Amino acid sequence: MNVETINFDEKGLVPAIVQDAMSKEVLTLAYMNEESLKKTIDTKETWFYSRSRDELWHKGETSGNTQEVVDLRYDCDQDALLVLVKPAGPACHKGDYSCFSDSLLAEETKPVESRFEILNTLENIIAKRDAERPEGAYTTYLFEEGVDKILKKVGEEASEVIIAAKNRDKEELTWESADLLFHLMVLLREQECPLDEVLNVLEKRHSS
Repeated sequence: MNVETINFDEKGLVPAIVQDAMSKEVLTLAYMNEESLKKTIDTKETWFYSRSRDELWHKGETSGNTQEVVDLRYDCDQDALLVLVKPAGPACHKGDYSCFSDSLLAEETKPVESRFEILNTLENIIAKRDAERPEGAYTTYLFEEGVDKILKKVGEEASEVIIAAKNRDKEELTWESADLLFHLMVLLREQECPLDEVLNVLEKRHSS
C-alpha cells in the first residue's frame, strides 16, 4: 500500500473499520492519520489516532488485546480503510469481543438470510468466546484446554455420529451431527482456519 494514495480528510484522518479476518465480524471503527497508518503497516499491528487525546495509540498496548494485521484495504474513493485482523482479545474497552454488540432492531425483526445463517452466527459466537473467554462457558473451557482436548471432542462426536447412523436413530444422529459441527468449528477457530476457506474448497470441487 502506498500511503500517499489515501485521501485523508481536512484533519488529516481516515476512518478505519477493523474486522476479524476469520469470522468477518466488524470489531470497531477508529481513525488513523498518516503516521499511525505507517506504523500499522510497519509493525503489522493496529495503531490509531485518538481524536479525544490528540495522540497515537497502539491497540492492546496496556490491555494486551493486540490486533495482528492480516490485510489492509482501502475503498474505491481511497478515503476509508478496512483492516482485517487476528484479535488477541476483546476489541471493545468494555471487554466485549466487538464494539458493535448492541442492536437498534428487535431480534424478532431481523431477517434470516439463508438456511445456513446459523453457521455464520455460530462462527461469530465462537470467535467472541475465544476473544472474551467468559468464565464458565464451555467454549472457553475448550480453548483453554487446548488443541488436544478439542481434537478429542471432535473424535468423540464423530464416533457418536457413526453409532447413531449405524443404529438408524435419526434423532440421535441429528443431535450428534450438531455436536460434531460445533466442535469442528471450534477446531477451525483454534487453527486459525476460516470457515470460508473450507467452503471455498467445496466450491472449487463443485466447479471442477
